[in-house]
Amino acid sequence: MTLGRLWPRSLPGQLAMLVAIALFVAQAINFALIFEARRQARLQGVVGPAAARIADVEDRIAAGRFRQPGDGRGRIQLVPRDPLSGSTTRLTEIETALRSELIELGLKPGQIDSAVRPVDRSDPRLQTFGRRQAQRYMRFGAELVVAVERPDHGGWLVLRAPWQRGERGLIATLVAQTLILYVIVLLPMLWAARRISRPLQTLAAAARSYRPGDIAPPLDETGPNDVRAVIAAFNQLRLRVSAMLDEKDQMLGAIGHDLRTPLAALRVRIESVDDDQDRARMAETIDDMSRTLDDILSLARLGRPSEPVTEADLGALVEAVVDDFDALGADVQFAESPRITLKLRPALMRRAVRNLVENAVKYGGSADVSIAARPTEIDIVIADRGPGIAPDKIAHVFDAFTRLESSRNRDTGGAGLGLTLARAIVREAGGDISLRNRDGGGLDATIVLPRR
Repeated sequence: MTLGRLWPRSLPGQLAMLVAIALFVAQAINFALIFEARRQARLQGVVGPAAARIADVEDRIAAGRFRQPGDGRGRIQLVPRDPLSGSTTRLTEIETALRSELIELGLKPGQIDSAVRPVDRSDPRLQTFGRRQAQRYMRFGAELVVAVERPDHGGWLVLRAPWQRGERGLIATLVAQTLILYVIVLLPMLWAARRISRPLQTLAAAARSYRPGDIAPPLDETGPNDVRAVIAAFNQLRLRVSAMLDEKDQMLGAIGHDLRTPLAALRVRIESVDDDQDRARMAETIDDMSRTLDDILSLARLGRPSEPVTEADLGALVEAVVDDFDALGADVQFAESPRITLKLRPALMRRAVRNLVENAVKYGGSADVSIAARPTEIDIVIADRGPGIAPDKIAHVFDAFTRLESSRNRDTGGAGLGLTLARAIVREAGGDISLRNRDGGGLDATIVLPRR
């Protein structure tokens, strides 16, 4: 599992994760400092008293006042040999520090050995200790044994002191402190992050659902000042976009009116042309210009369609388009389909289907139209028997003013906006159009619409 998958995606989660990591690093540093301070304190608490006791014993030996208990129960004993020879638990740090302390006290120690041994509850030496000292030995669970060689006088001085085994108590305390710190810091952080992210989530939802022309109240400016500024900017941007689109619609209406008027005048004037062939060519040119103008205006206005979304029978809609072409004598077949009701803009969807059928008839000579229902999507397939499209050109046929051949005759003329407009209409409805060459010849144009 990668780190990217573990990293949260929400703003509260990321803030909480960053704070948690920062707290972990801070606590790790704190642990290290505490352990180092505890080590130094324990070192000083052992080395200093041990050096003082050894120096005191040396003084008493030199003055002839040293008396060693015969049962060997004293905390410092004088023995002839090193009792720690071969020990594998030496503490070199204590040995080095003790040597330095003894030299400062004017002593000349020889070899120094040390070892940590567990405390045996049946050890008879515990009976000679006071109650507090015995409890301390038992609580610590171990004792430190240090053997110092006396090179000038012979023998070894052996000192014993209580030694705490492990750091379980300290670790448990630090872990508890860390958990408390996490609770105290993370809970307010999560609350603050959620307070910040909630208006941002509302803003994101409003931006995703925004459609030009929709009348929606402005978003409430809540949250911290920075978030409020973003929401206010979005509200202002939405107003500016709506105003610009209103101006664009007014401009398109004026352009459409100004262009249709001279086209209508030309249509009247060509009736006076005596040559029937010339008159027919002029009429076709004017019709082509009118269709191109309609396509351009429809494409430009698609972002703000005036037609509302309604429940429509998709099968009846497609069949009506096929009937129109059949009435014109085109070879268009429609496979019967069950009743399928979708929420869409009927007039626009009819235009998208008509453009695809018209394209199939122009370039393929015929069109076979069918509807396939799936659990989540509906497919409208328009199949022709033409030569298909070169694979390297399929991605470009939806571009505006793109045509696969340059002729502008009656059968295949046009401005190259039919597929562009059809795809824009279908995408506005939440679907898409795909083109696929069939094996053996022909092209399938498929409109995919979501069920909603």
